[in-house]
Amino acid sequence: MKIKKIETFSNQYLSFVKLTTDRGDVGWGQMSTYHADITTQIFHRQVAPYSIGLKLQEQPNFADHLQLIIEKEHKFPGSYLLRAIAGLDTALWDLYGRLLEKPVASLIGGKPGKVKIYGSSMRRDISPQDESLRLCKLRDELGISAFKFRVGAECGRDKDEWEGRSEDIVKVLAKDLGADVQRLVDGNSCFSPEKAIALGNYMQDYGVSHFEEPCPYWEHNQTKLVKDALDIDVAGGEQDCDMSTWKSTLEKKVVDIVQPDVMYMGGIYRTLKVASMANEIGLPCTPHAANLSLVTICTKHLLTAIPNAGKYLEFSIEDETYYPWQKDIFNGNPFEVIDGFVEVTTDPGWGVEINLDWLENSDYRVTEIN
Repeated sequence: MKIKKIETFSNQYLSFVKLTTDRGDVGWGQMSTYHADITTQIFHRQVAPYSIGLKLQEQPNFADHLQLIIEKEHKFPGSYLLRAIAGLDTALWDLYGRLLEKPVASLIGGKPGKVKIYGSSMRRDISPQDESLRLCKLRDELGISAFKFRVGAECGRDKDEWEGRSEDIVKVLAKDLGADVQRLVDGNSCFSPEKAIALGNYMQDYGVSHFEEPCPYWEHNQTKLVKDALDIDVAGGEQDCDMSTWKSTLEKKVVDIVQPDVMYMGGIYRTLKVASMANEIGLPCTPHAANLSLVTICTKHLLTAIPNAGKYLEFSIEDETYYPWQKDIFNGNPFEVIDGFVEVTTDPGWGVEINLDWLENSDYRVTEIN
């Protein structure tokens, strides 16, 4: 059995990968979102040529092939190559799931079942009062018992989105959501250590339990200063995709919670490696999954399989008014939330089918054996 054809279906925001074997078996994966049309070019230039004709074993065992691509393309380390490799990795997992008639969760050591979510707000342009209205509505309608909201401005150099917003939203949500709802915040690289520590102490008094990316993510020593100064859990790592960076982060114990992103990392195999390294030093793994594409589907499978899974699956609460490209990607509703949980089903592979209309309206490319 070998890969005969590799197809991609893309637009500016999203790109799916379809693998077909010489026996007619099929698997679907996804490259990372955002500038996905550029990632698709890289995929067909620097990933697909190594993978067309790849002989596949009867059981999933392709980690070395992924590493070989990285070594062959050693002149191009970094995000775009790994975002492209994620498409290959996730498509291979789906292919094996369909072949073996098992969900990917079962192939990587997990099992079908329910996964608890936290509702993840992406908005900073919203007032504390309006944010409270929509989070309380989701709490009451879907049973969500944990939410993450935004403080500071993204890479804001100590500037708030508007003066006083961060303190106000912490205070308002503490009162309105109630003591039984866990509150997490994301600084998105906004603060200096001094500002982050001051805000962190304020948030601790209002019961916030998780402070994500308080300082510029590339300044690990700054993040560690904040982590060492606060009782609140400091989380980070969503942007990091290089294994040497992860090794350094873990050796220095820069954060309390690690947050690799399946698509930024280059797929499931490499994310499992980060989770395993974190587990060796006793740190939980709560991956980054900030939109309702395949990244959230993959991450819920992953969380059933790792021994150090964090408390929650990140689950974006934003609809098409914020992410218009999310509309009608999949058939049915693979993101249904019941009593604050989503489900990993027994369906093979990722358990989702891509909407044919979406595929027909995408840009198509193919690499295949002549």
